[in-house]
Amino acid sequence: MTYRIRKLGGSTLAHLVLAALSIVCLIPFLWMISTSLKTKAGMWEFPPKWIPSHPLWHNYHDAFTLAPFGTYITNTLTLEILTIAGQVISCTLIAYGFSRFRFRGRDALFFLMLATMLIPEQVLMIPTFLFYSKLDWIDTYLPLVVPSFFGNAFYVFLMRQFLLTIPKDLDEAAKIDGANEFQILWKVLVPILRPSLTIIVVYTFTGVYNDFLSPLIYLNSPEKFTLAIGLANFVSSRSTEWNLLMAASTVILLPLLIIYYVAQKNLIGGIASLGIKG
Repeated sequence: MTYRIRKLGGSTLAHLVLAALSIVCLIPFLWMISTSLKTKAGMWEFPPKWIPSHPLWHNYHDAFTLAPFGTYITNTLTLEILTIAGQVISCTLIAYGFSRFRFRGRDALFFLMLATMLIPEQVLMIPTFLFYSKLDWIDTYLPLVVPSFFGNAFYVFLMRQFLLTIPKDLDEAAKIDGANEFQILWKVLVPILRPSLTIIVVYTFTGVYNDFLSPLIYLNSPEKFTLAIGLANFVSSRSTEWNLLMAASTVILLPLLIIYYVAQKNLIGGIASLGIKG
């Protein structure tokens, strides 16, 4: 009985601590929403008011009227679809090769691929820009999309580790039924790989959605800008009207919250399964 009371007390304390930490983490988000509903003068009131006396809901309409966010959203979603498709297809194929095929130099090639993760991205900016410039890809989406079809070292590692936990007996059973390698991969293994594929999709979506530097380097035409660049330009073009900026930021943040909420079960399962078998 004493053990149960102690266990219940420990569980309650843990939940209280987590709830307190969650509130602390939510403070910036709540303040952003509060600021988005205030006037210019109301933002600088002291002591600050969390709930405005007269919420200005039209700030959201004004923010999306003063900047072509519809175009930015379309451009960003286009990049999202193409990049996610490229990462999922390429990383799945590469990881399948590293986990299921035996060939000379396989392990050395795998570790060489992992070593590329140690190269700082800043070191590659100028060479890659010159390379894409020679191909006449500047001011197009090709530099932002094409690399995803050649795999990502971290995602390949993740998929390989997950594939190593799947018994090869499934492959043998499928081969007995007449399936070839591609059929084994797409019809037998891919449905089992849903947690790791979810991680790739969510991380890629977040990376593309928040990417500011790459579009800034390769895109010159305003009609091709993504949400990240559009939001930054909105700051400079509107002389930093913080209430409108917070309104736009609140709406832009919603897709990220939604995708994490929808995918949280597979995300937790996928991350927990990593490293079970090396």
